Amino acid sequence: MEMTNLEWALQYVMYKIQDMIFHGRKTEQCGVILVGTEGTRNLVSDRNGGYENVTEYIPIAQPNAGTLAKISAIEPSSIAGDPTDGLIVGIETQTQYLGRKVTWTRKMVLVTDGESHIGDDWEEIAEKIKELEIKLAILGVDFDDAEFGYKEEDKSAKKRRNEKFWATFAESCDAIVGTCAQALQDVTRPTPKETNSAALNYELRVGAGDHTEDDWITMPVKVSKATALERPPSMKKFAKRHDKREGEDGIPDDVDPNKDDVYGLLKARTDYFMDREPKDGEEAVMQIKTEAEDGEGGETVKNVVPVEKEKLTRAYKYGATWVDVEDDFERLSTKKGIDICAFFPASKLRRELFMGEMQHVWADRALGQNQVAFGSLVQAMHRKDLVAITRWVSRDSADPKMGVLMPKVWDKIDSFLWAQLPFADDVRKYTFPSFDNLVSKKGEKVTQHAFLPTKTQMTAMEHFVDSMDLMHAGPKDESGEREPWFDPAQSYNPALHRIKQALFHAAVVPDLNTHPLPLPHAELLKYFEPPPKVVKRAESAIKDCIAEFKVQQVVKVVGRRRKEAHAEADDDMSLVLGPRADQKDSKPTVREPSPTLKPEVPVVADKEDVQMDDGGSETEPDDDDNLPKQEKAIPPPSPTLVPSTANEEPMDIDPQIPEGRIIGAAFPLRDFKKNIATGDVVSKAVEDLAFIIMDIIIQPFAKRRHQEMIECLRELRTVCLTEDEIDVWNESIRELKDVCLAAEPPNNKTFWSEIQAVGKPLGLITQAEAKKAGGKSSVSDAAAERVSIS
Repeated sequence: MEMTNLEWALQYVMYKIQDMIFHGRKTEQCGVILVGTEGTRNLVSDRNGGYENVTEYIPIAQPNAGTLAKISAIEPSSIAGDPTDGLIVGIETQTQYLGRKVTWTRKMVLVTDGESHIGDDWEEIAEKIKELEIKLAILGVDFDDAEFGYKEEDKSAKKRRNEKFWATFAESCDAIVGTCAQALQDVTRPTPKETNSAALNYELRVGAGDHTEDDWITMPVKVSKATALERPPSMKKFAKRHDKREGEDGIPDDVDPNKDDVYGLLKARTDYFMDREPKDGEEAVMQIKTEAEDGEGGETVKNVVPVEKEKLTRAYKYGATWVDVEDDFERLSTKKGIDICAFFPASKLRRELFMGEMQHVWADRALGQNQVAFGSLVQAMHRKDLVAITRWVSRDSADPKMGVLMPKVWDKIDSFLWAQLPFADDVRKYTFPSFDNLVSKKGEKVTQHAFLPTKTQMTAMEHFVDSMDLMHAGPKDESGEREPWFDPAQSYNPALHRIKQALFHAAVVPDLNTHPLPLPHAELLKYFEPPPKVVKRAESAIKDCIAEFKVQQVVKVVGRRRKEAHAEADDDMSLVLGPRADQKDSKPTVREPSPTLKPEVPVVADKEDVQMDDGGSETEPDDDDNLPKQEKAIPPPSPTLVPSTANEEPMDIDPQIPEGRIIGAAFPLRDFKKNIATGDVVSKAVEDLAFIIMDIIIQPFAKRRHQEMIECLRELRTVCLTEDEIDVWNESIRELKDVCLAAEPPNNKTFWSEIQAVGKPLGLITQAEAKKAGGKSSVSDAAAERVSIS
């Protein structure tokens, strides 16, 4: 995109101010002074004269959205100014505003294109900056930067002279000089928000449980957070604001309907209502419509009566009833502080039990004797390699927490780290079978099994783990040794900083269509993928593991529908008929299906389902029109239609369960009920039955199994409703509709007509129906009607 030097430089200024707005600290304040303006407005000129064309554009204050709007309105001028005059005005403005606030940190940033005239008396300015300890940064548009690798070739002589001058000036006052391009990259770099934790006063007590209060060992301590979860800024809901001064068309008089959209922040309010008929003297202020209780559709109107908040009471759920408990019932008698209950070896501490945030615990600096006692406790626990189990009470009569104190000996201070531990009620215990202790059904230990790794497999995996070691995969240090690749201090939260980047970008650009959001900063993505050097180093180990463990890519079986027309039946269809005339004594058999063609149902023909032509051959009735006309094939009817006699042995019919499925095409309803009865594979059974149904209804001669598939759909919908698989049913029935009503074969419009005839029992599961069953649905009654399931 094209932009002027001023627009480019102002982006940096707005990004810096946005950081202050984002942090929200009252002690982060700023002002803006412009040099080269057509007018003059600054306190030095008002007091002493001179310093022309320098304007205090924004006074020093805590920045807000209005500050960014004013900066965006800055336009170029035709008048040049002296940047050193701007520095003087900035120094005097800071001094007058701060007054006696000597503890404040003073910073100044000078942004210039290097084309302005610079005065000669600059030594005093540098001395003043150094005296007041002002941190000055000088940013030049298209300045050379050897470290950044940027060099502008086409420069004017004046710009080259000024660039050298600013380098000399910065050296004399301990300032820094940089190019604007590098500054823009640095300001968009993800940086953690620095937050100082407030130190709270607590008491550390020893012996509080076994002795009287006079015998306790008590130490005043300070507690502050060591870690705290940082969340991205939350989004608020807005709505178009309606002013009281509205014209005839309902639009406020001072709003342009073609340009301005006035939005206001919504505020939540809670009102309480009771579902009952109003008594004498009461009025129902609201009526709500609910679904009829008979579940047959329709709505009923109920009156609700408002209830004042003061008349409410709290109750606890106890089984199927509610128990009213007064708010002022007597609670546990606890005292604010940290009580040490016992000590145990640090090696017995289980790191996975840590809960919540970490806390620093350190001695009060104002009490010297207390520091000695506290430090002695920390040193003793550190030398003995012990930790302490403690009870933490944040305020008097508050619920206690259990935690652990871990000693930390630093260079100049001794302290504890406190982490919360779970109670027995908080622990979730799960048992897993042993990886290396395999026992047979007879109780004998198995030493060789497919589930037990061999020595070769163990060696291959150890080689793979060693080759993926990241401790020496980072950049080299000063001594030439490789540093660790992963540094937690530089691992930033992608969600937090991406939202921050989008927020900052949308606030400084005029139009997101012409100025789209840039890609995430490289620092935010550097830990998304393993280092290429390590991956290349581990290639041989990965190949060994693939060979030893016989790793194969598992292709997800997707229920795709074949678009080509059905092929005519041949020997690979494994048709099984009754015994031929020359094989009357033989019993029916089932041949194994071809690996290329897998029939979805056992292809067994019934004598009642075929007709005899004049030549004595068996042919298909004329009602199946989906087959090619060259040659009619024998239909595969339902297995339930296979005739049997007392003298015949039962047929061992293949259930035809596809690979990776648990429902077969031969007896789908029986397989489905059997798997549902186990209770462990409900989701898998629901998914597989939906797949089998869609596969069967597009096969040749599917008409003979329509009624069976209708029964399967009824059972599938019932299970989805009761087992909270509602979304699966709604998605499956929509997909089934698309398959049946496809413009080109394979399709089955007749089957969909039969589903429409059934109506609501096979329709989408709506929100009202799901609510009655204790589930949730995203389909409203109106949406279900639009889909036209029934």
